[in-house]
Amino acid sequence: MTAPQQVSVAPRTTMWPLYAAGFTTAFGAHGIAASLGGFSEDAVTSLLILGGLLALYDGAEVLLKPLFGTLADRIGARPVLLGGLCAFAAASAVYAIADSPGWLWAARLGQGAAASAFSPSASALVARLNPAAKHGRAFGGYGFYKSIGYTLGPLLGGILVWAGGLRLLFTVMAVLAAAVAVWAVLAVPVVPPLPKARQTVLDLARRLTSRTFLAPTAALAGATAALSVGVGFLPVSGRTAGLGTVATGAAVSLLALTAAVVQPMAGRALDEGRLTTRTGLTAGLLVTAAGLGCATLPGLLGVLSGATLIGAGTGLITPLGFAALAATTPQERLGQTMGSAELGRELGDAGGPLLVAAVATATTLTYGFAALALLLALGPLLALRRRPAT
Repeated sequence: MTAPQQVSVAPRTTMWPLYAAGFTTAFGAHGIAASLGGFSEDAVTSLLILGGLLALYDGAEVLLKPLFGTLADRIGARPVLLGGLCAFAAASAVYAIADSPGWLWAARLGQGAAASAFSPSASALVARLNPAAKHGRAFGGYGFYKSIGYTLGPLLGGILVWAGGLRLLFTVMAVLAAAVAVWAVLAVPVVPPLPKARQTVLDLARRLTSRTFLAPTAALAGATAALSVGVGFLPVSGRTAGLGTVATGAAVSLLALTAAVVQPMAGRALDEGRLTTRTGLTAGLLVTAAGLGCATLPGLLGVLSGATLIGAGTGLITPLGFAALAATTPQERLGQTMGSAELGRELGDAGGPLLVAAVATATTLTYGFAALALLLALGPLLALRRRPAT
């Protein structure tokens, strides 16, 4: 492991393009996913094709994020960030220009592969460009703008598809990614890769199975699972209780907005010593589990309280989880660690809804929420039980 270098706090002008990259990947994921089955002439009308297009993007991220994270360590995170943004712009432009079903598959695959490159690279740069004492605030800001992308993506995507179809949405995504790439070229400094000691497969396996990696990554995966379940199933619960689309849509927006607001606050608390990563991650998982428990309550109270607590819990976990990973990872391996952690989040994003759906199919949605709540609370409760008394 190389000795940690003294790093000064990066100026805001340097961090803004990285925040914009986080917004781009979130907007690209949710804005397009929520609009593929819309009401425009070029919308996808087959549920099978829709499911395939959604899985294509996520599948590319699951497979490629660790690889691009390792590449960022080898050649530097900045080139991988710029290459990923340019590839995302090119993939989006493919469908905007070609406008055919076959090219839609190619564009969606290209977007997922490109996001796999610039997402972990942006996270690694956030860590490299800021001292460890400011990682909470830096990751809190990054998570805030990423959450804004998740929040505004479906709304802005729906407006663009209504105005000009999927081609207009893909055109806007191409322009956005290209603009962020140019911005990053001008504002993000060159961060050369650090010299690395030789790493064997056994060394990698030992590092990725250590508690310092697994605990934050499991918390991040649990937060992402709860967030995905909240966005997908709280509207179903609301409709069952007789609530309209406005009320259920407001609940989902409340969830995402709460997560966005809490993240910078949690990051500042970590940097100022008012919160530790262990305490914050434990509290975040318990709050998220409580939110899922509240979601089992009937009516508007259950939907709104569930959305608020899930958003608060996931907002607490996200910056602390990434800060914990950055603090325990050699700087020359940051890209690899961030890429592997992003893989854990993607698995949570897919596994949470699958678990809730499986339990709900056999019983009811109430038991589905309760099953995930129990799973998220189990880890912190066991850790508290094993903790020696003081």
